[in-house]
Amino acid sequence: MPDWLQALILGAAQGLTEFLPVSSSGHLVLLQKWLGDSFFAAGDEVLFDLVLHVGTLLPVLFFYREDLIAMTRDAAARRLGLMVIVATIPTGLIGVGFEDQFEALFSTVGPVCFALLVTAGLLIATKFIPERPDGGKVLTWQMALMIGLVQGLAITPGISRSGSTIAIALFLGLNRDLAARFSFLASIPAICGAVVLKSRHGFSTESVDWLNVGVGFVTSMIVGYGALVLLVALVKKGGLHKFAWYLVPVSLFAWLLLGG
Repeated sequence: MPDWLQALILGAAQGLTEFLPVSSSGHLVLLQKWLGDSFFAAGDEVLFDLVLHVGTLLPVLFFYREDLIAMTRDAAARRLGLMVIVATIPTGLIGVGFEDQFEALFSTVGPVCFALLVTAGLLIATKFIPERPDGGKVLTWQMALMIGLVQGLAITPGISRSGSTIAIALFLGLNRDLAARFSFLASIPAICGAVVLKSRHGFSTESVDWLNVGVGFVTSMIVGYGALVLLVALVKKGGLHKFAWYLVPVSLFAWLLLGG
């Protein structure tokens, strides 16, 4: 498989799985195991991974640009921004304090498949949460902390960040629109933090194939935006649970095919 095609596949996979509730890190593990020694590296895997993360950050900034601008002008929007900061605290503590432990899980398929099933269970449970005609509960700092804690635990390969945070927000009583909006606004500092953590290990640009890096970047950005629009629409319609019917067979098939 040519490098540009692998870059395109990985960029599309990053764009889809970063937003759809199927776990980007879990799919990355499975893709690495599947491609094996032919796994694409655009000269430096760390740099390529960083570029893909930036590619999926831009769609969130664009999609929620009005909310982000309002945070500089409106008191209610500033309160929402403050809740994002509150949620970022447990996420950051977990990411920094347990980075090595979570990274160790990236080397084995079995735990990833189990985590994918856990994500599927969370998504199925959301089917039984009715829409709240009263507009749902008001987002509190306690809720924000809980959502941030779940977001931090979603570093585990196979646990979907978007799926788990939206699910817990719904369980806590938020309406569907706010659950999705807060989940993705909280993902902005989380993605930025992931970029910082990865970049601190250093990377080289000497042998980088910038064409392939560009293919991955553009693909992750375009596909990511489409996936974000799709997921927000499905959450508002109460269709988050539908992704479980993808996760269950994928996790079982991957466990059988890749040796558990």
